[in-house]
Parts: sequence; structure tokens; C-alpha cells
Amino acid sequence: MDALRAIGLNKYQRNLWAALLSRGASTAGELSDISSVPRSRCYDVLQSLSEWGFVITQPGKPMKYVAVPPTEAFERAKKRVNENAKELTEKIERIRKSDIVKELEKIHKDALKVIQPEDMTGALKGNYAMLQQLETMFKKARKSIKLVTTEEGLAELVENHMTLVKRAADAGVAIRIAAPVNKQTSEAARMLAKYSQVRNIEAVEHIEKLSGRFMIVDGEEFVLALTDDSKTHPTQCVAFWSQSPHAASRFLDPMFETMWQHAKPLK
Repeated sequence: MDALRAIGLNKYQRNLWAALLSRGASTAGELSDISSVPRSRCYDVLQSLSEWGFVITQPGKPMKYVAVPPTEAFERAKKRVNENAKELTEKIERIRKSDIVKELEKIHKDALKVIQPEDMTGALKGNYAMLQQLETMFKKARKSIKLVTTEEGLAELVENHMTLVKRAADAGVAIRIAAPVNKQTSEAARMLAKYSQVRNIEAVEHIEKLSGRFMIVDGEEFVLALTDDSKTHPTQCVAFWSQSPHAASRFLDPMFETMWQHAKPLK
């Protein structure tokens, strides 16, 4: 049941499909009795399972439902998900290239003129959300990117943001990265060093025990990790994002500069 929930089936869908698998073919009434799903809901839930590819409807009186073998059902579901994702992606791309985006951008820019800096903040739950925000910030950078990261963060930079690092560097953005560089991370550090300045904070007096991540862009916007990524599951990581020039330039920027001065250049 946990595995079926992980792919998006709700409780009623899971219970009905499991019940139908145990019978092979059955009516909605019979399935309701053995699955604890209210009869009033059985028909629409079975229809949704049919759309997923898990169930075949057998016309008649009463109507029956036939279970698709699990291996085939998952293949059908995978195909449907891929088709839906492709269709949705095409719709998003059409909107992105249309005049609608210009209207939405204007609404957003007009709102930014009156919003207070402290309102442009938010919590990022999960590593994926933080990586998305970092991507947006890399794209927005015009002058500088200052980044303190961990071993895990260094690897993620190469895996997820290498193209953006290169693009920012080519656009004249000054990029500085402070991170622990050792046998595990030396290759990633050297790849990043092609487009940025990288310094090693591992085993450096005063900062050797510091472990965390933050990134400052143009002295105006930052992301600060609030959890230890070496001890926290990626889905449970939490970070804080803000467009506060005061906090970025008066708090995190001096911290970065102190770490940078004590860090060692790559050999």
C-alpha cells in the first residue's frame, strides 16, 4: 500500500485495486464490501483506475470490472504519465512564449514597487525546492555570486548548476565559492574553478568546524540552509530565502568575507 501511495494512488484507489486483484473480476458492490470503500464512491474511483490503466470496464448488468495484471498495469500507467507530462510541458511552453507572460510579468513588477523587503522572504522545504531557488538566483545574478557550501553542496553544484555557473561567468559575474576540498570533492572543485574562484575551508583555523550553506547574489538576495544536509534527508531539508539587501550585505556578506580571507586557494 505504501508503494502504491508513492506513485500517487489515494486510499480508495489502493484499496479497490487490491480488492479487485484478489478477485480478478468483480462488481462495484462486491468490491465495496471487501475494500471498505463506500459504494457511492466506488464507481468514480474505479473509473479513475481505468484511466490509469489498472482496470478494464466490462459492460453489462451489473457492470463488472477486470483487474489488469500488475506488470502490465504499471507499464500502462507509466505511459500515461509520460504522455500527460509531455502534453502539459507543451502547454506551459506555449504560454511561456505568448503575450500572457508579458502581462503576468507586468503585474509582478508593479507589485514589487510597493512591497516591503521583509515580505520578500520564504521557507524552502526540501532539497529540490532549494536547488530550484538557487537556479533562479544564478540566472538573475548580474554582478556577484558568493557561495559557502558543504561537500554535498559542492557535488550538487556540479551536477545541477554547472551550466549556469559557466553562463554567469561568461556574462561577467564574479563568482567565489568557499567549500571543504578533499579527496572526495577535489574533482568537483577543480571543475568549478574553471569558471569561478574556489577556496578550501577544510582544516582552516577558526572556520574548520563551520558546516553549512548560503549563497548571496549581487549583495541583495540570499539563501541560507537551516539544516545539516549530511544528517537530514533531502525531503526534510529546510532553507530560508530573502531579498533583503540589509541582511545580505550587512550580515551574510561580512561572514563570507571573513571565511574567504582565512580559506586557502586551490593548489
